[in-house]
Amino acid sequence: MSQFQGGDAPTFATFPTFLGTGRRAPDAAHVVAGIPLDLGVTNRAGARSGPAAIRVASRMLAGNHHPHYRVMVDEMDLADAGDFAIALGDLKESLALIEAQAAGIGHLIALGGEHGITLPLLRALATARGGPVGLVHFDAHADTWAENFGQAYSHGSVFYHALREGLVDPRRMIQIGIRSPLLNEAQDWTLAQGVTVLSAQDVHEQGVERVAERIRAVAGTGATYLSFDIDCLDPAFAPGTGTPEIGGLASWQAQALLRRLGGIDFVGMDLVEVAPAHDVSEITALAGATMVWEYLALLASQGR
Repeated sequence: MSQFQGGDAPTFATFPTFLGTGRRAPDAAHVVAGIPLDLGVTNRAGARSGPAAIRVASRMLAGNHHPHYRVMVDEMDLADAGDFAIALGDLKESLALIEAQAAGIGHLIALGGEHGITLPLLRALATARGGPVGLVHFDAHADTWAENFGQAYSHGSVFYHALREGLVDPRRMIQIGIRSPLLNEAQDWTLAQGVTVLSAQDVHEQGVERVAERIRAVAGTGATYLSFDIDCLDPAFAPGTGTPEIGGLASWQAQALLRRLGGIDFVGMDLVEVAPAHDVSEITALAGATMVWEYLALLASQGR
């Protein structure tokens, strides 16, 4: 019989952590952490509640083998270190705090929170690895605006800064699912950096096998980060997000793509923009939890 420690309350017979893991140690091989920040959103707020919702939804995935890889994610060296501290009402200070806390973790799986959290996570990762990393980026939005509503930092400018700061190698960066309205200047700037952009329509027309081949080719064999914005999915599959865009990927397409990314040297991940106040029957939170589970299962299948 499980012994609950530290005042933890069980949720349907599991700890209130990702996959119900009882481990908290930040020195585990793979560490889940929540980052409840949404100070830089440009439309609907609420992603600060995303980490808790993703953890609750993950109980659906605990205690069973993955149907494709036949691995038990629960048996990985996995811990849930809780939520990062942020500075209430102070976006820049929050980004600095996130970077400092991420710096002490090896392989981090971050639960957002808005997409702005990716910038300090990439800063910490690039510092730790001594240079830029590749990036596989699922999203409805390019997030390469120079500013949003006069503000330099927001969830729409994260990769503008990441590219300008040299945190990401643009030749090894690929965006999948892009379809939102976008200033021509921002689109042209992104492409001029050498970034590969595949729209949601490209995925629909080309099929998952061909798109996965393109992702693997762009990412190459070097260290690569995965950033998954839940609004990459069509609002039919993920309504609980701040900036939904029609015409997106179906959840099965995203799963199929992730399962075809074996061979990429992933060194970290985030799952962002789940806003449970706008969700329906937890379907967005479950989609988010499942994408993280798929990522971990991919790593486990490679013996990591």
